[in-house]
Amino acid sequence: MRSLTHQRCFNHSHREAAARCPECAQFFCRECITEHDDRVICAACLKKFAKVPLTQRSTFVGVVRTIQLAAGVTVLVLFFYLLGQTLLAMPSSFHDGTVWKPVLLSTE
Repeated sequence: MRSLTHQRCFNHSHREAAARCPECAQFFCRECITEHDDRVICAACLKKFAKVPLTQRSTFVGVVRTIQLAAGVTVLVLFFYLLGQTLLAMPSSFHDGTVWKPVLLSTE
């Protein structure tokens, strides 16, 4: 392979290449490259990185948040339902205070 000094720009054949894009492996002049995240990259590859990721699209985020809200409400309802069932399963003497009050009063 020829060295960088003998390469020509992919977009401008009359210009000497200044760098090679690490993504597409093409050679480019100084005008056709840019620095992104501490590396030199061509404009075409930069467009690929500039696309909005799926997790940042407003419709996707809205659907995910709605699902999270529904799951949170479901967990809360289930928690309070089970708490109520536990309280109902306890003997009525516990609710009257006859189970635990004598223990506290006997220490006097």
